[in-house]
Amino acid sequence: MRVLLTTYLWLALGGALGTLSRYALSGAIDNRYGPSPLGIFVVNISGAFVIGFFLVLAQDRFLVSPDVRRFVAAGFCGGYTTFSTLAYETMTQLEDHNYWTAAANGLGSLAAGLVAVWLGMTLARAI
Repeated sequence: MRVLLTTYLWLALGGALGTLSRYALSGAIDNRYGPSPLGIFVVNISGAFVIGFFLVLAQDRFLVSPDVRRFVAAGFCGGYTTFSTLAYETMTQLEDHNYWTAAANGLGSLAAGLVAVWLGMTLARAI
């Protein structure tokens, strides 16, 4: 029971920090450039990089405890990245007949996210 409680605490702490980080970064981008999908796009791509980089380091390069892996990958990155918000913002762009913006947001996030994960993994493997 104690192990399970420790796991939940790591996940909750990581999720809270990820959520606060997402809110701060996307809010700063919205304040700078105006409300748009850009803030969530940046969050999702940077989160993809972080998870790719961290998990390769944690699994291939260094001995990282399962609790720390949960904290970063499931907790922080899970709270930080926002697929549901990406889907919602893409759908609202479609409903507003902003087809190019919707395509760029949806497909661009997927493509850039895959590249970011690959870059994170590649960089971690080079260390």
